[in-house]
Amino acid sequence: MGDGDGWADCDQGHTHWGRYGAAGLLAYHRDAEGRMWILLQQRAWWGLGGGTWGMFGGATHSHEDGVTGALRETSEECTLDTGLVRVRGTRVEDHGGWAFTSVIGALDEKVPVKPASRETRRAEWVPVDEVQDRKLFAPFERSWPLLRDATKGLVLVVDGANVVGSRPDGWWKDRAGANARLRDSLKVLAEGVGGLPPGLVPFDTCFPEVVLVVEGAARTVADEPADGVRVVAAPGSGDDHIVGLVGRPEPDTEYLVVTADRELRARCEEAGAHVTGPRWLIDRIERR
Repeated sequence: MGDGDGWADCDQGHTHWGRYGAAGLLAYHRDAEGRMWILLQQRAWWGLGGGTWGMFGGATHSHEDGVTGALRETSEECTLDTGLVRVRGTRVEDHGGWAFTSVIGALDEKVPVKPASRETRRAEWVPVDEVQDRKLFAPFERSWPLLRDATKGLVLVVDGANVVGSRPDGWWKDRAGANARLRDSLKVLAEGVGGLPPGLVPFDTCFPEVVLVVEGAARTVADEPADGVRVVAAPGSGDDHIVGLVGRPEPDTEYLVVTADRELRARCEEAGAHVTGPRWLIDRIERR
């Protein structure tokens, strides 16, 4: 029992489990044949919504954020190694005074999962098109249409030369140093970013893969250790390299390119990527 275990009332007049809110994990996997699978829990017969299917999860404790709480609850209720989950983003359903955080995460393998507590009757990987055929836990049933569209990740591709050039901080004297400073400032985005451009991914907070593309005199930055940011040295034109990256999309992945270059913007959009300007990126870095 943690300090979050207990009932709470929300501003909408409902009573919910979780004194500090609750969170759950929607884990998914796409197999080699391209079929999407969702990991579901069948709730024990004795509990709320007994016998229905939904996400693993439960009450968050006072010291936990939604991601921490969802992963902990999942590890307590089933045998899934939550260290294998690549968290893609979160959606928050706020009732006023109480909120539920849905944590969306990908798994590279459809690993076997079994019950690990008396709260779980069964654990099962279900084809995405068959989820709605199950008797679903009512709150999960209401949120499923939105969550289904959230089973994807975001790759944030940063045009290093363009973003560095948008700030008059003496970058022209030391291009490699300016790009290294940009790389270090980008690390915070891997810890979660909000305020995404409309129509991109349906997350309140996204945990993107951050890719910084460097060129010319800044190529040496790619040889240095980087934590949380993948630095790619373009062998020639940085623009051409960026278009090549977004033109070979991974399944269940959206691409957001950060640049103010109009020609590159048009090429990326033609390749199916989304584009935003350096100001969007700089605002999010400075807020952290």
